[in-house]
Amino acid sequence: MNERKTIATYDGRILLAFAIVYIVWGSTYLAIRIGVHEAPPILFAGLRFLIAAPLMLAYAAWRGMRWPTSRRDWWVISVTSLMMLVGANGMVTWAEQWVQSNQAALIVATSALWMAGFGTLGASGEPLGRATLAGLVVGFLGVAVLVGDGLRLEAAPWPAYLMLILSPILWAGGSIFARRYPLTCAPLMTAALQILIAGVVQTGLGLALGEAEAWHWTPNVIGAVLYLAVFGSCVAFGAYYWLVHQVTPAQLGTYAYVNPAVAVVLGWLLLGERLSTMQLGGTLIILLSVVAVTLASRRPRKA
Repeated sequence: MNERKTIATYDGRILLAFAIVYIVWGSTYLAIRIGVHEAPPILFAGLRFLIAAPLMLAYAAWRGMRWPTSRRDWWVISVTSLMMLVGANGMVTWAEQWVQSNQAALIVATSALWMAGFGTLGASGEPLGRATLAGLVVGFLGVAVLVGDGLRLEAAPWPAYLMLILSPILWAGGSIFARRYPLTCAPLMTAALQILIAGVVQTGLGLALGEAEAWHWTPNVIGAVLYLAVFGSCVAFGAYYWLVHQVTPAQLGTYAYVNPAVAVVLGWLLLGERLSTMQLGGTLIILLSVVAVTLASRRPRKA
Protein backbone atom coordinates (compact mmCIF):
# COMPACT_ATOMS: atom_id res chain seq x y z
CA MET A 1 0.00 0.00 0.00
CA ASN A 2 2.78 2.40 0.97
CA GLU A 3 4.67 1.52 -2.20
CA ARG A 4 1.63 2.31 -4.34
CA LYS A 5 1.21 5.62 -2.55
CA THR A 6 4.88 6.48 -3.14
CA ILE A 7 4.64 5.67 -6.85
CA ALA A 8 1.41 7.66 -7.19
CA THR A 9 3.01 10.65 -5.45
CA TYR A 10 6.06 10.38 -7.67
CA ASP A 11 3.92 10.23 -10.82
CA GLY A 12 1.98 13.25 -9.56
CA ARG A 13 5.21 15.22 -9.16
CA ILE A 14 6.19 14.39 -12.72
CA LEU A 15 2.81 15.51 -14.07
CA LEU A 16 3.01 18.76 -12.09
CA ALA A 17 6.54 19.44 -13.32
CA PHE A 18 5.47 18.84 -16.92
CA ALA A 19 2.46 21.16 -16.50
CA ILE A 20 4.73 23.92 -15.21
CA VAL A 21 7.21 23.50 -18.05
CA TYR A 22 4.45 23.30 -20.66
CA ILE A 23 2.49 26.37 -19.60
CA VAL A 24 5.05 28.70 -18.03
CA TRP A 25 7.71 28.25 -20.68
CA GLY A 26 5.13 28.70 -23.39
CA SER A 27 4.39 32.14 -21.95
CA THR A 28 8.05 33.17 -21.65
CA TYR A 29 8.29 33.80 -25.40
CA LEU A 30 5.66 36.49 -24.98
CA ALA A 31 7.46 38.02 -21.99
CA ILE A 32 10.77 38.05 -23.87
CA ARG A 33 9.16 39.69 -26.89
CA ILE A 34 7.66 42.40 -24.68
CA GLY A 35 10.92 42.96 -22.82
CA VAL A 36 13.32 43.23 -25.77
CA HIS A 37 10.95 45.64 -27.49
CA GLU A 38 12.16 48.28 -25.03
CA ALA A 39 15.34 46.83 -23.47
CA PRO A 40 18.69 45.66 -24.94
CA PRO A 41 18.55 41.84 -25.25
CA ILE A 42 21.79 40.58 -23.69
CA LEU A 43 21.57 42.72 -20.56
CA PHE A 44 17.86 41.91 -20.32
CA ALA A 45 18.62 38.18 -20.31
CA GLY A 46 21.44 38.61 -17.81
CA LEU A 47 19.41 40.62 -15.29
CA ARG A 48 16.64 38.04 -15.46
CA PHE A 49 19.07 35.37 -14.29
CA LEU A 50 20.84 37.58 -11.74
CA ILE A 51 17.50 38.19 -10.02
CA ALA A 52 16.49 34.53 -10.13
CA ALA A 53 19.78 33.02 -8.93
CA PRO A 54 19.80 34.41 -5.34
CA LEU A 55 16.17 33.36 -4.87
CA MET A 56 16.87 29.80 -5.96
CA LEU A 57 20.12 29.57 -3.99
CA ALA A 58 18.40 30.83 -0.84
CA TYR A 59 15.62 28.28 -1.19
CA ALA A 60 18.11 25.48 -1.87
CA ALA A 61 20.12 26.45 1.21
CA TRP A 62 16.94 26.57 3.30
CA ARG A 63 16.18 23.01 2.18
CA GLY A 64 19.65 21.94 3.27
CA MET A 65 21.02 21.33 -0.21
CA ARG A 66 24.80 21.36 -0.48
CA TRP A 67 26.98 23.08 -3.03
CA PRO A 68 28.97 20.83 -5.40
CA THR A 69 32.32 19.79 -3.98
CA SER A 70 34.11 18.27 -6.99
CA ARG A 71 35.69 19.92 -10.02
CA ARG A 72 33.77 17.53 -12.23
CA ASP A 73 30.44 18.80 -10.90
CA TRP A 74 31.44 22.43 -11.44
CA TRP A 75 32.63 21.60 -14.94
CA VAL A 76 29.33 19.93 -15.89
CA ILE A 77 27.32 22.79 -14.37
CA SER A 78 29.36 25.38 -16.27
CA VAL A 79 29.14 23.57 -19.61
CA THR A 80 25.39 23.03 -19.41
CA SER A 81 24.84 26.64 -18.32
CA LEU A 82 26.82 27.97 -21.28
CA MET A 83 25.01 25.67 -23.71
CA MET A 84 21.43 25.92 -22.47
CA LEU A 85 21.12 29.37 -20.89
CA VAL A 86 23.86 31.58 -22.30
CA GLY A 87 23.78 29.98 -25.74
CA ALA A 88 20.30 28.64 -26.46
CA ASN A 89 18.24 31.05 -24.34
CA GLY A 90 20.45 33.99 -25.23
CA MET A 91 19.99 33.33 -28.95
CA VAL A 92 16.21 33.28 -28.59
CA THR A 93 16.21 36.52 -26.59
CA TRP A 94 18.39 38.26 -29.16
CA ALA A 95 16.35 36.99 -32.12
CA GLU A 96 13.01 38.11 -30.68
CA GLN A 97 14.00 41.73 -31.31
CA TRP A 98 12.73 41.05 -34.84
CA VAL A 99 10.98 37.67 -34.87
CA GLN A 100 7.47 37.37 -33.41
CA SER A 101 7.08 35.33 -30.26
CA ASN A 102 4.96 32.66 -31.94
CA GLN A 103 7.46 32.20 -34.77
CA ALA A 104 10.36 31.92 -32.31
CA ALA A 105 8.51 29.26 -30.29
CA LEU A 106 7.71 27.29 -33.43
CA ILE A 107 11.31 27.14 -34.63
CA VAL A 108 12.64 26.28 -31.18
CA ALA A 109 10.16 23.39 -31.06
CA THR A 110 12.58 21.36 -33.17
CA SER A 111 14.56 20.77 -29.96
CA ALA A 112 12.26 17.77 -29.38
CA LEU A 113 13.65 15.99 -32.42
CA TRP A 114 17.24 16.92 -31.59
CA MET A 115 16.77 15.72 -28.02
CA ALA A 116 15.30 12.39 -29.05
CA GLY A 117 18.06 11.95 -31.64
CA PHE A 118 20.90 12.83 -29.28
CA GLY A 119 19.36 10.54 -26.68
CA THR A 120 20.03 7.51 -28.91
CA LEU A 121 23.77 8.17 -29.18
CA GLY A 122 26.48 6.48 -27.15
CA ALA A 123 26.64 3.31 -25.09
CA SER A 124 23.92 4.58 -22.76
CA GLY A 125 21.66 5.69 -25.59
CA GLU A 126 17.95 4.94 -25.31
CA PRO A 127 16.45 3.57 -28.55
CA LEU A 128 13.18 4.94 -29.85
CA GLY A 129 10.23 2.62 -30.28
CA ARG A 130 8.15 2.83 -33.43
CA ALA A 131 5.23 4.46 -31.66
CA THR A 132 7.51 7.06 -30.04
CA LEU A 133 9.20 7.79 -33.35
CA ALA A 134 5.83 8.12 -35.04
CA GLY A 135 4.71 10.56 -32.35
CA LEU A 136 7.83 12.67 -32.81
CA VAL A 137 7.38 12.73 -36.58
CA VAL A 138 3.74 13.75 -36.20
CA GLY A 139 4.80 16.47 -33.79
CA PHE A 140 7.34 17.76 -36.29
CA LEU A 141 4.67 17.82 -38.98
CA GLY A 142 2.44 19.77 -36.62
CA VAL A 143 5.22 22.29 -36.06
CA ALA A 144 5.68 22.54 -39.83
CA VAL A 145 1.98 23.25 -40.24
CA LEU A 146 2.11 25.87 -37.51
CA VAL A 147 5.14 27.55 -39.04
CA GLY A 148 3.54 27.49 -42.49
CA ASP A 149 3.23 31.07 -43.53
CA GLY A 150 4.21 32.27 -40.04
CA LEU A 151 7.81 32.96 -41.00
CA ARG A 152 6.59 35.32 -43.69
CA LEU A 153 4.37 37.38 -41.44
CA GLU A 154 7.17 39.72 -40.39
CA ALA A 155 10.49 40.50 -42.06
CA ALA A 156 13.54 39.70 -39.95
CA PRO A 157 17.28 39.61 -40.70
CA TRP A 158 18.63 36.17 -41.56
CA PRO A 159 20.96 36.06 -38.51
CA ALA A 160 17.88 36.10 -36.28
CA TYR A 161 16.51 32.96 -37.93
CA LEU A 162 19.96 31.37 -37.84
CA MET A 163 20.12 31.93 -34.07
CA LEU A 164 16.70 30.33 -33.68
CA ILE A 165 17.83 27.28 -35.66
CA LEU A 166 21.00 26.85 -33.59
CA SER A 167 19.25 27.45 -30.27
CA PRO A 168 17.34 24.12 -30.04
CA ILE A 169 20.47 22.19 -31.02
CA LEU A 170 22.40 23.69 -28.11
CA TRP A 171 19.48 23.21 -25.73
CA ALA A 172 18.99 19.55 -26.65
CA GLY A 173 22.72 18.87 -26.49
CA GLY A 174 22.98 20.46 -23.05
CA SER A 175 20.00 18.48 -21.78
CA ILE A 176 21.42 15.15 -22.93
CA PHE A 177 24.87 16.08 -21.62
CA ALA A 178 23.37 16.80 -18.19
CA ARG A 179 21.52 13.49 -18.25
CA ARG A 180 24.68 11.53 -19.15
CA TYR A 181 26.73 13.17 -16.38
CA PRO A 182 24.64 13.16 -13.19
CA LEU A 183 25.94 15.28 -10.33
CA THR A 184 26.33 14.72 -6.62
CA CYS A 185 24.37 17.85 -5.66
CA ALA A 186 20.58 18.25 -5.82
CA PRO A 187 18.97 19.21 -9.15
CA LEU A 188 17.58 22.45 -7.70
CA MET A 189 21.03 23.53 -6.50
CA THR A 190 22.43 22.62 -9.91
CA ALA A 191 19.79 24.72 -11.69
CA ALA A 192 20.42 27.66 -9.35
CA LEU A 193 24.16 27.62 -10.05
CA GLN A 194 23.57 27.30 -13.79
CA ILE A 195 21.33 30.37 -13.64
CA LEU A 196 23.93 32.26 -11.59
CA ILE A 197 26.67 31.51 -14.11
CA ALA A 198 24.45 32.56 -17.01
CA GLY A 199 23.48 35.78 -15.23
CA VAL A 200 27.09 36.76 -14.59
CA VAL A 201 28.21 35.90 -18.15
CA GLN A 202 25.33 37.60 -19.96
CA THR A 203 25.27 40.69 -17.74
CA GLY A 204 29.02 41.09 -18.18
CA LEU A 205 28.67 40.69 -21.94
CA GLY A 206 25.81 43.18 -22.08
CA LEU A 207 27.79 45.76 -20.11
CA ALA A 208 30.85 45.19 -22.32
CA LEU A 209 28.70 45.84 -25.40
CA GLY A 210 27.50 49.15 -23.94
CA GLU A 211 23.87 48.05 -23.51
CA ALA A 212 23.59 49.81 -20.14
CA GLU A 213 23.27 53.13 -21.96
CA ALA A 214 20.15 51.89 -23.75
CA TRP A 215 18.52 50.46 -20.60
CA HIS A 216 15.30 52.06 -19.33
CA TRP A 217 13.16 50.81 -16.41
CA THR A 218 9.75 50.97 -18.06
CA PRO A 219 6.71 49.14 -16.62
CA ASN A 220 6.86 46.59 -19.44
CA VAL A 221 10.56 45.89 -18.86
CA ILE A 222 10.10 45.55 -15.10
CA GLY A 223 7.13 43.23 -15.49
CA ALA A 224 8.87 41.07 -18.10
CA VAL A 225 12.11 40.77 -16.11
CA LEU A 226 10.32 39.82 -12.88
CA TYR A 227 8.04 37.30 -14.59
CA LEU A 228 10.95 35.64 -16.38
CA ALA A 229 13.08 35.64 -13.24
CA VAL A 230 10.49 34.18 -10.86
CA PHE A 231 8.38 31.95 -13.08
CA GLY A 232 10.50 31.33 -16.19
CA SER A 233 13.75 30.73 -14.30
CA CYS A 234 13.06 29.79 -10.67
CA VAL A 235 9.91 27.74 -11.15
CA ALA A 236 10.01 26.38 -14.71
CA PHE A 237 13.74 25.82 -15.16
CA GLY A 238 13.94 24.15 -11.76
CA ALA A 239 11.10 21.82 -12.79
CA TYR A 240 12.70 21.14 -16.16
CA TYR A 241 16.11 20.28 -14.75
CA TRP A 242 14.48 17.91 -12.27
CA LEU A 243 12.70 16.19 -15.15
CA VAL A 244 15.99 15.81 -17.03
CA HIS A 245 16.98 13.15 -14.50
CA GLN A 246 13.54 11.51 -14.14
CA VAL A 247 12.15 10.85 -17.63
CA THR A 248 13.37 9.71 -21.03
CA PRO A 249 14.63 12.22 -23.65
CA ALA A 250 11.61 11.46 -25.84
CA GLN A 251 9.21 12.28 -23.00
CA LEU A 252 11.18 15.36 -22.00
CA GLY A 253 11.17 16.64 -25.56
CA THR A 254 7.37 16.80 -25.66
CA TYR A 255 7.46 20.20 -23.93
CA ALA A 256 8.68 21.64 -27.22
CA TYR A 257 5.35 20.70 -28.83
CA VAL A 258 3.13 22.34 -26.23
CA ASN A 259 5.16 25.52 -25.77
CA PRO A 260 4.51 26.75 -29.34
CA ALA A 261 0.77 26.21 -28.91
CA VAL A 262 0.78 28.31 -25.74
CA ALA A 263 3.01 30.95 -27.36
CA VAL A 264 0.83 31.18 -30.48
CA VAL A 265 -2.35 31.71 -28.48
CA LEU A 266 -0.81 34.28 -26.12
CA GLY A 267 0.89 36.14 -28.96
CA TRP A 268 -2.41 36.36 -30.77
CA LEU A 269 -4.40 37.46 -27.71
CA LEU A 270 -1.96 39.99 -26.24
CA LEU A 271 0.22 41.17 -29.13
CA GLY A 272 -2.09 40.70 -32.08
CA GLU A 273 0.21 38.15 -33.71
CA ARG A 274 -1.45 36.19 -36.45
CA LEU A 275 -3.27 32.96 -35.62
CA SER A 276 -4.62 31.36 -38.78
CA THR A 277 -6.81 28.34 -39.32
CA MET A 278 -3.70 26.43 -40.41
CA GLN A 279 -1.97 27.31 -37.14
CA LEU A 280 -4.95 26.08 -35.15
CA GLY A 281 -4.80 22.80 -37.05
CA GLY A 282 -1.09 22.49 -36.32
CA THR A 283 -1.74 23.13 -32.64
CA LEU A 284 -4.17 20.20 -32.49
CA ILE A 285 -1.68 17.92 -34.25
CA ILE A 286 1.03 18.90 -31.77
CA LEU A 287 -1.13 18.22 -28.74
CA LEU A 288 -2.06 14.78 -30.11
CA SER A 289 1.62 13.99 -30.65
CA VAL A 290 2.38 14.89 -27.03
CA VAL A 291 -0.11 12.28 -25.86
CA ALA A 292 1.28 9.70 -28.28
CA VAL A 293 4.93 10.20 -27.26
CA THR A 294 4.15 10.29 -23.55
CA LEU A 295 2.13 7.06 -23.68
CA ALA A 296 4.53 5.27 -26.02
CA SER A 297 7.74 6.06 -24.14
CA ARG A 298 8.61 3.71 -21.34
CA ARG A 299 7.65 4.72 -17.83
CA PRO A 300 10.16 6.83 -15.87
CA ARG A 301 12.36 5.05 -13.37
CA LYS A 302 11.44 5.15 -9.70
CA ALA A 303 13.03 7.74 -7.45
